[in-house]
Amino acid sequence: MSDISERYARLSDAFASTVAAVPDDRWTAPSPCEGWTARDVVRHVVDTQGMFLRLVGRDLGDIPSVDADPAAAWDAARAVVRADLDDPELADAGYEGYFGPTTFARSVDQFLSFDLVVHRWDLARAAGLDDRLDPEDVRWAHGNTAAFGDSMRGNGVCGPELTPPEGADAQTRFLAFVGRRAW
Repeated sequence: MSDISERYARLSDAFASTVAAVPDDRWTAPSPCEGWTARDVVRHVVDTQGMFLRLVGRDLGDIPSVDADPAAAWDAARAVVRADLDDPELADAGYEGYFGPTTFARSVDQFLSFDLVVHRWDLARAAGLDDRLDPEDVRWAHGNTAAFGDSMRGNGVCGPELTPPEGADAQTRFLAFVGRRAW
């Protein structure tokens, strides 16, 4: 297992735990992502896994619907990505990405794993769950934002940077950087 595969496995497991903890009556609750419900956050994360697989000519296959069973949909989607990351040939599949030539594994690490950190917080917030993130994940994700450059503020990516309160912890500063109000 590569570092990328291990990170994705750990972050996708954490996201799965959050999905599994969402109370039935909170799936329609608004999330910090404007116009999205808790279910929409999961739908976005599932759909994004498929989008990156399609960049290398693969797909998620026939997976459960997020509407019918968000946890089963997420488990199926992440299983496909994890299997591809654990196969060196599939993980190293190259394509011409937004920032130039890249591989499936590098894209998973740069974008999908980053997305799992941010959207785990979004989902926990929407569901009224504990929204504390692992400090190492926060440090890693915040450091990863440099690779996005100005594209990070593009339509549908991250919102405008917010100014966190003085003395804010690392998680609050990171979330403010990606346009989330955590205070």
